[in-house]
Amino acid sequence: MNQNKLQGAATEHIAAEMVRVDAGTITLKDEGTDRFWTVHLLPYLISKFVVTQEQYFHFIARDQVVNINDRNKPIVDISWIDAIHFCNQLSQQAGLPKCYSFDTAGEVSCDWKLDGYRLPSEAEWEYACRAGSTEVRYGELSEIAWYRDNSGQYLHEVGTKKSNNWGLYDMIGNVWEWCWDIYDAKVYGSYRVFRGGGWFDSPRGCRASCRRKSHPTFHVDDLGFRLARTAK
Repeated sequence: MNQNKLQGAATEHIAAEMVRVDAGTITLKDEGTDRFWTVHLLPYLISKFVVTQEQYFHFIARDQVVNINDRNKPIVDISWIDAIHFCNQLSQQAGLPKCYSFDTAGEVSCDWKLDGYRLPSEAEWEYACRAGSTEVRYGELSEIAWYRDNSGQYLHEVGTKKSNNWGLYDMIGNVWEWCWDIYDAKVYGSYRVFRGGGWFDSPRGCRASCRRKSHPTFHVDDLGFRLARTAK
């Protein structure tokens, strides 16, 4: 199979793993400041799984050899900037418009009207994670997540725990997931949000409402990302 056909098959596979989420409303909370805010969401698509090592290296570093035992594990050690570039690259390969653009200072903007691949907003992420639940998690922690008490302190393949009610896997545990949003510009500047908890986290970190943040160039071995698109 030639390279174009391989690229086409890969993008079709990713597209097939997207789940449509209808319009809705969610109230978010910052536990540090006790601040609440409500977000009205338009319909969007979100991936069943976080991006895997095989998917990432297929589009970004094609000469990278992925161990067969790792190819279905989440891609980690990925910065927010890395994730943004991957979304644009994937959109281009899929024949979709790029959502992200960069100004001369390197600042990133997102055109939410476009239907290319992008990171979910944190409101989209939490709304999808909860899947209609108002509890701290969408199921029993040991059944839905790899976390400190059951992970063996290492990364696991995607989709090996129970999904939530909307068919989304690993929204809690295994890896944290970058979101689009700035955490608190007044206090932390350009720091971006990540959500969901990882394989080394205690139950407190593995909750639908738990918010963490870091610089957009930060990367670590329990932080990855999930894809979203604006629904047409």
